[in-house]
Amino acid sequence: MEEMAKKRVKLDLETFSCSICLDLLKDPVTIPCGHSYCMNCIKDYWNRNNKKGIHSCPQCRKTFRPRPVLEKSTMLADLVEQLKKTGDQTAPADHCYAGAEDVACDFCSGRKLKAIKSCLFCLASFCEKHLQPHYDVAPLKKHKLVEPSKNLQENICSRHDEVMKMFCRTDQKSICYLCSVEEHKGHDTVSAAAERTERQRELEGSRQQIQQRVQDREKDVKLLQQEVEAINQSADKTVEHSEKIFTELIRLIQKRSSEVKQQIRSQQETEVSRVKELQEKLEQEITELQRKDAELQQLSHTEDHIQFLQNCPSVSALRESTPSSSIKIRPLRHFEAVTAAVSELREKLQDILREEWTNSSQMDVEMFDFTSLPQPEPESRADFLQYSCEITLDPNTANRHLLLSEGNRKVTFMDQLQSYSDHPDRFTEWFQVLSRESLTGCCYWEVEMIGKGVDVAVAYKNISRAGDECEFGFNDKSWSLKFYQNSKEFWYNKIRTSISGPRSSRVGVYLDHRAGILSFYSISETMTLLHRVQTTFIQPLYAGVRIWGSGSTAELCKIK
Repeated sequence: MEEMAKKRVKLDLETFSCSICLDLLKDPVTIPCGHSYCMNCIKDYWNRNNKKGIHSCPQCRKTFRPRPVLEKSTMLADLVEQLKKTGDQTAPADHCYAGAEDVACDFCSGRKLKAIKSCLFCLASFCEKHLQPHYDVAPLKKHKLVEPSKNLQENICSRHDEVMKMFCRTDQKSICYLCSVEEHKGHDTVSAAAERTERQRELEGSRQQIQQRVQDREKDVKLLQQEVEAINQSADKTVEHSEKIFTELIRLIQKRSSEVKQQIRSQQETEVSRVKELQEKLEQEITELQRKDAELQQLSHTEDHIQFLQNCPSVSALRESTPSSSIKIRPLRHFEAVTAAVSELREKLQDILREEWTNSSQMDVEMFDFTSLPQPEPESRADFLQYSCEITLDPNTANRHLLLSEGNRKVTFMDQLQSYSDHPDRFTEWFQVLSRESLTGCCYWEVEMIGKGVDVAVAYKNISRAGDECEFGFNDKSWSLKFYQNSKEFWYNKIRTSISGPRSSRVGVYLDHRAGILSFYSISETMTLLHRVQTTFIQPLYAGVRIWGSGSTAELCKIK
């Protein structure tokens, strides 16, 4: 029974509570629609929500014009007083009050509760209690409820005090209906919902582009990560290889040092033994001379003349001694030849290491320049020309049947041999030549061709210079586009690819060394892609030209 009484009291509390302040009615008044409120609460509500003299009920939204005259309901006031004496006067519920950062309920009086929804039609925010009519009353169910917002007043037209439900595309601003028939008359106006749909479609398109760009950049990042891994692996292998080589060199030098040391010690022992042997002979001679001198001294002191004369012939004649002039001292010259040979070896080794290290350091700077990322491939000839580079041909690589001219930019086949000096970089089997300049980064050059056959190629410097393996495109160190009469073929590592496209006397070559892109273009009034390679270049490249025979020439063009 007690539990039922408590429930009844709670029900009475809710029945006689103001739906605006959620407390028991104070000076209760009943408006024409039948709903009751605290007098001050309904007055404040109408003062805040007065729209052109129209007043509405906070619960059922029924409107009144003019503003109803409010009279205190004595009956309700008496019932509330009785309820206060008999019932539990605890607040309707343990609601959470709104803080400084929260959206407050617009219908609460006194200390406001946190709003749980905002209504775009009412332009007001509601706590759970005051929101209930939007779920119960049919007209309110059609209102658009959103998450609590502090910016609802921005939806009101400052000129007409109406909800802005239109959008003017001409002026790109939100407007109300009255704006559309007045100052925006004749403009391209649509409903806010229609503009939202259009903008949403554009937004989705932008998002797709962004997502696609993110995917592309993620692929680029992955490629760069793969490049980092490849660089690290290559560096680790190179370090391991160089340590092995230097260890072998150190072991070889130590072995040679030991041999030289042994040779020096052996020679030292021989020379010392020779000198000591001579020294012993001289010391024996000194002893013998000193003994003879003592005998002669003793004889010289004999007073008896007869004894002196009898003993004097017994003194043996002195032996012929080694003349002092035959002994030659060579201070610090015994091992001059060895010292000179070791010093010469040291200087040669220093020169070799210094030269190779300089070349290696230059290659490292070119190969591992991380300040530039792969560039997008150009689209027009003007774009390509910004990467144009001056290239000349290296006479030390030219086959002896090739004549270089025009400042070493033009190569012509000659029947008679040219008087080139011997050089280890010279091609001996095929009529080929490489550029003097190494190519890294982004480079573009053009080759003008005359005759029945010319190859336009790129190659590593360590390509073979003799035998079939040195021909451009027939190894893994060169890439070659072959023009012979009316046919075009691309060759790499003995693999042939037929090429279609227009015939032109000029071909353009684009290289993005870091991105691993090598492209060949036919140049006329337009540029036509003939072939494109995507790979990984592990060394600097050199431009190459091969001439097929008599009557053929090729020239690296000046295009800057």
